[in-house]
Amino acid sequence: MEKLPLTRTGQQMLDAELRKLKSEDRPAIIRAIAEAREHGDLSENAEYHAAREKQSFIEGRIKELESILSRAEVIDPAKLSGTVKFGATVSFVDEDTDEERSYQIVGEAEADLEKGLLNIKSPLARALIGKDVGDSVEVRSPGGARNYEILSITYK
Repeated sequence: MEKLPLTRTGQQMLDAELRKLKSEDRPAIIRAIAEAREHGDLSENAEYHAAREKQSFIEGRIKELESILSRAEVIDPAKLSGTVKFGATVSFVDEDTDEERSYQIVGEAEADLEKGLLNIKSPLARALIGKDVGDSVEVRSPGGARNYEILSITYK
C-alpha cells in the first residue's frame, strides 16, 4: 500500500475532521433522517432525500479520511534542512511580474492554496523539489511556462 506523506499539522487537521464527522455530523444526520421519515411518504419527501444524500457524503468522507490516516507517513519538517523537499516553506518571486509568493509543500490530502499549502504532486512543487536558494526554475502549466527564483527555504 502506498504511503501518503503528511505533516504533523495535516495529520491533526484530518484527525480532527474525522472525529467531528463521527461524533457530531453522523449522529445529527441520523436524527434528521428519522425526523424526515416521520413526515410520511418518502417518495415525495425532499427533506428525507436531502438528508440521505448528506449521509452518503458524510460516510464517504469518513471512509476517505480513515484510508488516508491509515496510510499516512507523518514527516516533521522541523527536522529537515537543505534544498527544497517535502515540508519546506518556499518563498519565490515570479521573474516576469516580480510577484512574490510563499508556499509550504505538503501532502495531497492537506493541500490548500488559499492557506499557502501546495500539493507535492503539483507542477510547481515538482519543479521546486531539489532546488536551492537563488536557483531559477521553469514551471510548465496549462497557462504557459513561468520562471521563478527561489528567495528562501525554511523548515518549521
